[in-house]
Amino acid sequence: MTAAVCPDCAAEVDAEDKYCEACGRELSIRRVALPRNDIPSTACAGCGATRYDADRYCVRCGELSRAPDRCEADLGAVCVLTDRGIAHAHNEDAVAAAVLDGDVPGRPAALVIVVCDGVSTSENPQAASGAAARAGVDAAVAALAGERSADAAVMAGLEAAAQAVRATAAHERHSPSCTYVSAVVRDRGVAGVEIAVANVGDSRAYWLRTETSPTAHDDGNPPTQRLTVDDSWAQALVDAGAMDEESAMNDPRAHTLLRWLGADGGSQPWSDNCVRTLRTTGPGILLLCTDGLWNYQSDAASLAAMATGAVPLSAARELAEFALRSGGSDNITVALAPVRP
Repeated sequence: MTAAVCPDCAAEVDAEDKYCEACGRELSIRRVALPRNDIPSTACAGCGATRYDADRYCVRCGELSRAPDRCEADLGAVCVLTDRGIAHAHNEDAVAAAVLDGDVPGRPAALVIVVCDGVSTSENPQAASGAAARAGVDAAVAALAGERSADAAVMAGLEAAAQAVRATAAHERHSPSCTYVSAVVRDRGVAGVEIAVANVGDSRAYWLRTETSPTAHDDGNPPTQRLTVDDSWAQALVDAGAMDEESAMNDPRAHTLLRWLGADGGSQPWSDNCVRTLRTTGPGILLLCTDGLWNYQSDAASLAAMATGAVPLSAARELAEFALRSGGSDNITVALAPVRP
């Protein structure tokens, strides 16, 4: 019988171990949080040199290194990517994810994803988005470990994220802020897959059905659709019946947020219907993204055409490249999770 080993350091581990005794890695959970600001760009923006000291200062000109324009990671069950875009000097987005391994290899028991977009008009928005993404994933994972439902876990993540963002305020008038969208995906065995999403602001989640031949297996597969409702001026106009979506998005106030996470966003910044649940017995792709992507393509069917025809990491890269080709006027963050009940 082949001994189990730690995927990081290859030390032997027992099946019941939660952590590797040699390096401390969590064995049943794989995590990622981006961007990785501790990794310098390949070349110094000041002089073009490629060597840095231990504190990330260029050894030639002394300039502090800039974070890479793009960070990405593939955990198998989910791939995540965040790109600075063209117009912004810094990446104020953040994304985090965790995969909870199940008893069947290659079929995770659950998955947690959080995508956040720092509000550029606030001070230090990247602190808000980073804190929210990490806290949201950690709290949702803890809730799932406590046998809570997917919708309860996604709500626990949102509550923790809101508290974490409020804690980034250095003083009374300091309020780093961000949007928030998250998903918890749980394998329900023969009942298929349950997906719970929660959002505050205008970062979005989409269900992109994988088109296959119509069979009985696909009867329980919902159509391609947007899963979240924006907390924005444009959405308020649509909800009030004042404009259709296309006209509302052309309003100069379209992207004005009505809700956000931040010290000035209130202790309960989410709407009463911020959590929604989808169940499927058919295949598809779960997409979470910031408006750096959907500004250029918001139609679910068009996104499905781009995201479902390639392996997830390649599809995430193509979505980011599409946004860059379309203008790249904002930071771009994408998370793609293939669902195969």
